[in-house]
Amino acid sequence: MDYVFTTDSYAQRDRYAAWRDAICDVYVNVDVEAADPEHYRGFIREARFGEVSLTDILLSGQRILRGRSHIARQDKDCCYLQFILKGSLNVQQNGISLPSNIARGVIFSAVEEYELRALGEVRSLYLELPRAAFAQRFPGGEVPLVAGLDITQGLGRLAAEMCSRLAAESHVIPEGRDRAAEALMDVLALALQCAAHDIPLGEASVRAARLTALKAWVEAHLADPELSPRSIAKANGVSLRQLHALFQDGGESVADWLWSRRCQQAFDRLVREPQSPVTQVAFDLGYSSSSHFSTQFRRRYGISPRELRNSGGRAVPV
Repeated sequence: MDYVFTTDSYAQRDRYAAWRDAICDVYVNVDVEAADPEHYRGFIREARFGEVSLTDILLSGQRILRGRSHIARQDKDCCYLQFILKGSLNVQQNGISLPSNIARGVIFSAVEEYELRALGEVRSLYLELPRAAFAQRFPGGEVPLVAGLDITQGLGRLAAEMCSRLAAESHVIPEGRDRAAEALMDVLALALQCAAHDIPLGEASVRAARLTALKAWVEAHLADPELSPRSIAKANGVSLRQLHALFQDGGESVADWLWSRRCQQAFDRLVREPQSPVTQVAFDLGYSSSSHFSTQFRRRYGISPRELRNSGGRAVPV
């Protein structure tokens, strides 16, 4: 993740003023009241995944207010979902007050007035979710205005783990960010719907969501030549047996799905970038042998990658 701002660059006496100037007037329009301005510290790091922005924030104790005048200056329609890593924070919006801590996430709207109270030092991950795209995943097309999410179990825990993994590995994910964002929003929407209606999660729902998260992680790591069922299982905290069982639920093996996605990514890139050398595309997608790549590509599409590239994308198989 890239730093947007850190108080470490300033003398202690200047840190709170610098925070207000750089963050409150530029990054997001709010008013803040620090509990201890003379000993303030904080930072913001950010990474983007498609339309979703993921932010890692450290805050000293403070009160954050967003009113009508701030909303009038907002140039994006989004909602926020926070996962606390350290400390606790209260969210107030639409007459509802919800605690947020390491066991409970909270979603709230950026286009409605809100108040946040950081009770001492707080570190959290924030997801900035495009409301129009996120709303499509809810019945009636309405995202909850403000709601809590249990992140100690079920889909809430899965969503929080997926968010943490994306934050930790954002610097090594060159491809697949859009698909990772889509998968994350799918899991979050399902988790929020279940929480809102107190729906018990069946084993099939949990397994399906887990498979979605696993596939999103793989999509983001297709360029890794060491990618294998064993490495996928280890990185995602499941056994090799569980991994194979999850993919069997989807009707295909891990190896077949991985092969299919790499071929599709290569096809898309060769159509989009006909000047790209076939060997480079193969290596960029984790193939250690261009001949093996060509064999798999022809088996799937009926033409070689070189024929597709030389045609400028016109020789698209029917």
